[in-house]
This record gives sequence, C-alpha cells and structure tokens, in this order.
Amino acid sequence: MKDAWLNPRDFDSDVVMTNIEENTVGIVQTETLRVVEADKPLQLECGKTLGPIDMAYETYGELNDAGDNVVLICHALSGNAHAAGFNSPDDKKPGWWDIMVGPGKGIDTDKYFVICSNFLGGCSGTTGPCSINAATGKRYGLDFPVITVADMVKVQKLLLDKLGIKGILAVIGGSVGGMQVLQWAIAYPNFVKAAIPIATTTHLGAQSIAFDAVGRNAILADSNFAGGQYMEGKGPDRGLAIARMIGHITYLSEQGMREKFGRQLRNAQDYSYDLNPEFAVETYLDHQGQSFVERFDANSYLYLTRAADYFDLGKDYGSLKKAFANAGCRFLVISFASDWLFTPAQSRAMVDALVANNKDVSFCNIASPYGHDAFLLEPETLGAFLSGFLYSTHRPGVKRENGGTTTCDIRDSEHARRIRVDYEVIESLIEPNSTVLDIGCGDGELLARLMADKNIKGGGIELDQDLVLACVDRGLSIIQQDVEQGLENFADKSYDYVILSQTVQTVKNPEEVLSELLRVGKKVIVSFPNFAHWRCRAQLFLGGRAPVTKQLPFDWCNSPNIHCLSLKDFDDLCRRLRVKIEEKIPLVKTRRRRGGLASNLFAEQAVYVMSKE
Repeated sequence: MKDAWLNPRDFDSDVVMTNIEENTVGIVQTETLRVVEADKPLQLECGKTLGPIDMAYETYGELNDAGDNVVLICHALSGNAHAAGFNSPDDKKPGWWDIMVGPGKGIDTDKYFVICSNFLGGCSGTTGPCSINAATGKRYGLDFPVITVADMVKVQKLLLDKLGIKGILAVIGGSVGGMQVLQWAIAYPNFVKAAIPIATTTHLGAQSIAFDAVGRNAILADSNFAGGQYMEGKGPDRGLAIARMIGHITYLSEQGMREKFGRQLRNAQDYSYDLNPEFAVETYLDHQGQSFVERFDANSYLYLTRAADYFDLGKDYGSLKKAFANAGCRFLVISFASDWLFTPAQSRAMVDALVANNKDVSFCNIASPYGHDAFLLEPETLGAFLSGFLYSTHRPGVKRENGGTTTCDIRDSEHARRIRVDYEVIESLIEPNSTVLDIGCGDGELLARLMADKNIKGGGIELDQDLVLACVDRGLSIIQQDVEQGLENFADKSYDYVILSQTVQTVKNPEEVLSELLRVGKKVIVSFPNFAHWRCRAQLFLGGRAPVTKQLPFDWCNSPNIHCLSLKDFDDLCRRLRVKIEEKIPLVKTRRRRGGLASNLFAEQAVYVMSKE
C-alpha cells in the first residue's frame, strides 16, 4: 500500500480506505450467540459473576473435514467482530483487517476457516457496559463488573465450544488482541497449535498505564458522563474524543507524523494567532476523535483500558518463564521497529522467556515507519510472515504452491550443494537426533537439510529480515537477533552443536562471539574462508589489489568481511581462548585436504570443530 494513511477501519485508527480490493470475502453478516445463560453466570477474575453473556462474531472461509484449519483473530482495543468483507452492499469501508483476511491474502480464506469475535466488554454486539442489565432494565454503565483479558479469552473459548470447534490452528492478534493471544496459549495449551502475538506486550509499563489513565480521566471529567448512565447522543463525547486523540498519538511514530504532517498548516499560509486548530496534525486528531465518538462507547473505553492495565503475565505466574512453562504451541512473535507504545524490547522479553523454556518460537522485528499501527499498515510484509507461518504449521514438510522452499525439497538443491561445500562437511559432523543452533543461518538451508537428513531439533538466529522470512517460510524456528548482543537467553550447554558458518569474519568481536557460542553449545562448528589462500596472496603480491576469488567474491568497498583471517590466525585464537580443536578440516574446492603446513596455503576455506569444558 503506497499511502499507509489510506487504510481500512482498524483496531487503533479510523483511517478510511478509498480503493476497495476485489479479492474480498464479500458480504458477511455479524452473528450473535448466547454463550452464558443468566441462571449459570460466568465467574470473573474480580470475584463477581456475569450473565447472560452474548457474543458477536463473524466467520470467513470454510471449516475443512478434519476441522484443523481454524484461525481465530483477536481484535484490539477499539475493534469489533467485522474483520473482513462488507456487512451490506452499501458499505463504504470493508472490515478493519480486510487487507490481511481474504482469498490469497496473508490469512487466506481459501485455506482457513477464520473466526473473529467482539470481545467481552466491547460495544459492538458482545455484552458490555452499554448492554441492558436484565436485573434493572437499564444499561449497565458503571454497574458492569471489572473484567480482565483472561475473562475475555474465557468467553471466546465458550463461543468456540458452542460452535463445535475442537481446536485452533492459530490464534492471531495485535496490541490488546496480542495480549489475548498470549492468554490463549497459556490458558488452553492443548487447544492451540500456533500463537501469533503482534505488536503486543506481556504487561503495560508505567508510561502506557499513564496514557490510559489520562484518557479515562478525560471521559470521567466530561460533564455529560453522568456517572456512566448517559443517554445516547448526550454522552461524554468531548471526553471520549480527547481520550482517542491521546491514544492515537501513541499508535503513530515520530517519523510517520513528521513525514505526513510536519508543521503544515491546514487551510492557511500563515498563523491565525488564535487557539483554533490550524496545524494539519491538529485537525487530523480532531477528525480521529470525532469519528471515534460516532462508533464507540465511552464506558467500554474505561473498562477495556483498565483490563489492559491489569494484564501482567509475570505477576500472575511469578515470572515470564513460569508463565510460558506449559505452553504447547508454536509461536511467531512480531514487533515493529518504530513502535514506541509496545516496543520491540517488550517482544524480545517474551521471546527470551519462550527460549528459556525451550519452546518453538520465531521472532522478527519488522522495519516500518508507522509505529504501533504498523500491524494494520504493512499487508505485504506482515502478510508474508503470516502466510508462511500458517502454512508451515498446517502442512509441515509440504512444499508451498507458490514456490516457497520447505524441508521436502532441500535435498534436490544440487546447485546450492556445490556452492556451499562447507554445508556438506558440517552435515557429516552432526550426529542424528541432535539439537542444533545455527548462528547467522541465512535462508535456513543448512538447518532444513539437517532436519530432513539427520532428524535434528534446531533453530536459527539471523539478522536480515528477508532471510528471517525465508526461514519462517521453510517452517523453521528463527529468531531475528544480532549475535554480538549476546545469547543470554540461551542456557549453558543447551545445544549439542552451535554452528557459525561463514560468519566469524563478519562480526566485530569474534572472541566474544566464540566465547558465547562455546558457553551455549557442547560443540561449536565454525567455517570461514581462508584469506591466506595462494590465489589471495598472488593477487595482493602481483596485482597490488585486495583479492577477489570464488570464496571471497566481494570488492573491498562492499564486502561484509571485516576481518581477514587464515587458518593459522584461527589456531592462535583458539589457543588464546583455551579451546580444544577436536577436528580441523581444510577444504579445496569440493574436497577435503589433509592437514599440514601447506593447508594454510592451499585451503580455500576450513571447518573447525571445537569444545570447551
């Protein structure tokens, strides 16, 4: 999407989409189902009970015969059940995530049966503060009991039970919806096969709670609030609009606001020297506030922001590690680099806890200028991650129709085998059924080959976003991370093998990196090009230029290699680190070369196996 500000109605913003896509799910109806009866009320975390409870939901696609293609979408704070398509032919806007849900999209309704429900406490068909209290005949208002994210998920589970759903392929959600995803994975570990929390957190920090508090106070201070028993059309509109304006600022990024608005004046060339809105960003926020008032309930805003404030997995379970201890599903955690509301560091904290529990987790911090709202404005990038992860979870080991590479077709890649001779050698060194961590794993070819040929259990670490996506597409567990920042989330000797293939020459601090790998792995396998090969020496000596060879194909000015090392140099490093060299394998073209003094001259590259007690 060229202009991210022209987008469907969404979780956290009201941006309008003007061009309707053709590959939509079409006309859909929002259904309502009673999930809790009045005579059997639901026990809430606050200690009170609630009943009856009705839940609004929509479905897209078809449930397959096996019943294993269900994808549950959890919306964020101000969303609803209408995630895709149109509720009537006259609708000007599709559902809030129509760019992601539909035929051939990131969440492909030709493959999956998709469910989205308006969560407990909402104001779009599900029981909430604006619903009628059967005991009084009036709207609940502030008589509605305080709810939590766990309560929301419990009611969602009751809905799925009523619909006859026996398990979920994946639960997906962003922001507060991502909190629900985490709660699903923890509360129902045997019901969920995969969890995809996006732009979310395991708990709000003080700054986020502060923003929520200011928004709530704006509503409570409005003279029309009337103790929560306001009438339609006479509610705390100004207070709710201000709350939305405050919240909307947190959904954007400084870069996005600067590029879109800067200091532009809306309707004049010079200042008006009064207090009326005149900057473009001011009128934009006014619009957001007003459009929000037209579709959302102020009491729901109070209750839902408080539910988000209370969400704290570390507190509830004693620590994040304990919180995820019993989770049984795969995880794909997505953050966005410019999101300052729920930061990438908060996503990394949950990833670290999952790694500490040895869970199947992948993570990517997507580069985007759109801040927190990026999960609504990056359909191509995010859609590719969702599509690949869903497919590899639903059909593991099966080649994708669009040409994506998975473990089944790695062994056919003879061209790649010839290029990466070190892969063949490394594979021969790995014992079957081992655990393997591949550092700088690239597109995951080596890991996929090891899984296919040696039945290893493993994961990778890679920094490049496109390569992370390639690994996700293969069905691999991959964490986007700079190895030079350390591997503190990995326990000592937690892997049988740690591999550093053709990477040691590209890191700034190879001694620190190798020391960390030797801590994590029982054995470490390192391969690197030999800069002392005779062709390199000849080019430098005879031509007076930096060498360029098949193994070192880069010019000096665009090379990722920042260290020029030889076999002798690496031997010296191992001695300094007091590392035991268990095996040293010089390579010449497609064959191994015996050791000896001439290896440093004739070997084009080398593979070392090391260990340290």
